[in-house]
Amino acid sequence: MLISVLGVIVIIIMVVAAAYVGFSVVSSSLTGGISSGTQYDELATLKSNCSSLEAQFNITGTKIYAMQNITLEREFVNAQVELIKVQNDLDSVESALASGQPASEVDKRIQQSKEDLKIAQQAYNSLSVK
Repeated sequence: MLISVLGVIVIIIMVVAAAYVGFSVVSSSLTGGISSGTQYDELATLKSNCSSLEAQFNITGTKIYAMQNITLEREFVNAQVELIKVQNDLDSVESALASGQPASEVDKRIQQSKEDLKIAQQAYNSLSVK
């Protein structure tokens, strides 16, 4: 009982910490330049969606690992890989904005992030335990 209570507390702390870090990263990136305002807005939205999905993954992962079912764990890890791809895409978008890449390059990276976020959401939705 104590372990499950501690697990829930740890998950809540992780979600709050991730939200705080995400908010601060988004806030600092939005002050970077007005010319790319729309791109920064899209990045902020994508990061917010990614953070929400990550929180869902964290909660579901705790449930899956508690079951000690190797098949479910593999399914979960495969879905998590898709989430990691999205996080890498978002880092790539942020890097392109920070380094002053052309708008077309930033837009291409944003589009890739959107596609990978959809794939990660579908992977999460396909998990048999939620």
